[in-house]
Amino acid sequence: MRANKKAFLTSFPFLSDLVSKTSSGSGILPRPMEILLSQKDKGYDLLSNEDRIQMERKELAKRFVKAENLYDPKHLEDRPSTGSKRLSVLNQPGLSIVTDHLIDYPAPVNINYFWSFGSLAGICLGVQIATGIFLAMHYTPHIDLAFLSVEHIMRDVEGGWLLRYLHANGASMFFIMVYIHIFRGLYYASYVSPREAVWCIGVVILLLMILTAFIGYVLPWGQMSFWGATVITSLASAIPIAGDSIVTWLWGGFSVDNATLNRFFSLHYLFPFIIAGASIVHIAALHQYGSNNPLGLDASVDKMSFYPYCFVKDLVAWVSFGIFFSVFVYFAPNFLGHPDNYIPANPMSTPAHIVPEWYFLWVYAILRSIPNKLGGVAAILAVFVCLLALPWLQTSEVRSSLFRPIHKKLFWLLLADCLILGWIGMKPVETPYVEVGQIASVYFFVHFLVFTPILGRLEAKYLRNLGKA
Repeated sequence: MRANKKAFLTSFPFLSDLVSKTSSGSGILPRPMEILLSQKDKGYDLLSNEDRIQMERKELAKRFVKAENLYDPKHLEDRPSTGSKRLSVLNQPGLSIVTDHLIDYPAPVNINYFWSFGSLAGICLGVQIATGIFLAMHYTPHIDLAFLSVEHIMRDVEGGWLLRYLHANGASMFFIMVYIHIFRGLYYASYVSPREAVWCIGVVILLLMILTAFIGYVLPWGQMSFWGATVITSLASAIPIAGDSIVTWLWGGFSVDNATLNRFFSLHYLFPFIIAGASIVHIAALHQYGSNNPLGLDASVDKMSFYPYCFVKDLVAWVSFGIFFSVFVYFAPNFLGHPDNYIPANPMSTPAHIVPEWYFLWVYAILRSIPNKLGGVAAILAVFVCLLALPWLQTSEVRSSLFRPIHKKLFWLLLADCLILGWIGMKPVETPYVEVGQIASVYFFVHFLVFTPILGRLEAKYLRNLGKA
């Protein structure tokens, strides 16, 4: 009788799987039906169907909860994951890293959609590399042919217009995703111990992105390309003693010319792969200690596997991003560009106002806010030094701004300050824009060098007073 029932159960695939697991003694998912069948001598067969169902449900619930606690990290690591079953090929040697970091990676259960912007930035980087490779096949890095080759891509290459607009607008999307990613980290203090390395690598990636975008802006060889390269590279001349030699080395001569364009093209092709490598290190450093969460807690409980739970959430973000991206590519491809760059470069005609791309206007505004050239270069370096030092400038024992009332207000003030800097960067150097830019630049440094270190003590005192009240 027992053998017949067991044979009947194993005829169903999912029950067969449970029987095999019980027989193997894994102990991960005990099968209550096996236990109940063993109670035949105790009157199990004499029970009515309703009583059997009730008994089976109670036993199933009791033993399933006992063996499968989704909030216990030990069981999360030990149990075979859903993703591993469905994608068993990834368990093979050499591919298990994909399973560990993209499928079974334990993620906090309370992360929100702001945690999706990291993966969106990765998608943007992939789009930039893919489209850049195909654009490089048709681009000619020569001052007499660069502008014409871009027009050739737009007019003669099949799908060339789409490649160019994907690449140009993809750069803007990349910066939007990364800036939101950074401000999320600032709001929830994702830079504090033990994630200092994650933050510092991210700052290096931001610096590489700005350099890559700048030299890429030069390649179309329009008016803004040429004069932007002339102005920005000339800043190196402010370096004492070696400044002029560095500028000559950057230019490959005594002015921005063909050698400059060739060097910039080579570097622009190389830097995205360096960014990709740095991004892998960034993710590896993150997964060493796990992701932060809106509460700012590092508790070892309340974790779930990345696939399928977080994957589905990211999938919604990817689809939404695709729609947002497509609006710019297909309906407003030049909205984020500058019309002067459709004019071929002319060294004999200076534009009325030289404006870089929007995504580093805030840096350009800080640079211009200091009249001295060397002081402006030092200020730009100080910006990235402040960002790198931020994990050690933080004094608060509380991470998330959800529980830091003063920091929450200052965070929004910092965001407004960066937007003001971006607006000032596109304005001419005249009153009142110069004064507003100087005030905004001063606040940027005051926020990180003054407010951040003393804020932890002030908030602790503030919260103690609230407790007494």
